Amino acid sequence: MKTLLNKTAYALVAGALVSGPALAEEWRFNNFLPETRPESAQLDQFAEDVNAALADKDFTLQMYHGGSLGLPNTDLLRVVPTGAVEMSLMWSNYLGRDAPELGSVFVQGAISTVDELKAVLPVAQEIYTEAYNDWDITTVGFVAIPTLSVSVFCRDEPVNTLEQLRDVKLRVWAREQVETFTKLGVAAQIVPQEDVYVALRTGVVDCALYPALYAHTISLQEVTKYASFLYPMASAPYTIGVQDKLWDNTDPEIKDAITAAADALWERTNQYDADVENEMAAREKLVAQGLTWGEDFPDADREQFVAAVSETWAMLAEEAGGAALDYRARMLTALGR
Repeated sequence: MKTLLNKTAYALVAGALVSGPALAEEWRFNNFLPETRPESAQLDQFAEDVNAALADKDFTLQMYHGGSLGLPNTDLLRVVPTGAVEMSLMWSNYLGRDAPELGSVFVQGAISTVDELKAVLPVAQEIYTEAYNDWDITTVGFVAIPTLSVSVFCRDEPVNTLEQLRDVKLRVWAREQVETFTKLGVAAQIVPQEDVYVALRTGVVDCALYPALYAHTISLQEVTKYASFLYPMASAPYTIGVQDKLWDNTDPEIKDAITAAADALWERTNQYDADVENEMAAREKLVAQGLTWGEDFPDADREQFVAAVSETWAMLAEEAGGAALDYRARMLTALGR
């Protein structure tokens, strides 16, 4: 079924890419993140490491940031198995349409501390490797995401209580967030990050859920005036995927270079000591650019939010069934819950 879906939905993807199919010696890396994101700089270093290790071979890994290859991040389970792009960054929370079970691994807001994150990461990596393998995708590496402080950015008025949040239209980035906020009586809708700026500017949404650390990468300070911290969040790592057949047929020396660079990438990104300091610096910079940083959402509101997240996690696993129940159980065991 999945193979048929891949073939019918994306048989012409390769032809749609501007550059056309790449030669075997040149691999394109599809990165849907903006070039200004810290992770993109780390991926540039990954590509440099691969190319340096293979300087004597006729091989180049070329980065394409910001979705410049025109591949929607929600479609990657359909695209990567066709070989339409040689390598791609993937994030499980964007892939729920085709693989709803992946939404039961990391639910936004369910894991909030570095200790919890470190406890579940090895289990999550095992799960993602297994899950992507079912889609004929080989996992060649991971990119860790900093622990984040998620805030509510608003264009017209400050919002720092759930009661106030119920009176606005809120942008979120994943289905589980829609479900969680719906339980709290908040009207939330998914808006892709590349559309957030325009959505706020034109009033499609009044507020946007976003980490302060990354707000400058989409110039959020230009279209919002106020922000308040809502909840801490540890995120699922990004995965680097390659079509199984392509990986199996790749020169062992090239595979070794990619694997070594991926290991170094994980070592660099799987660090969290500076996260709080970086968050505070990001807020200060936003304030210096004219944003007003308000009071945090009260503890009682955050407790309601966490309770709703727990309900959402259980609901999504039950809804997806099958592997989703196993994934959630494995994560909860790692968390000691």
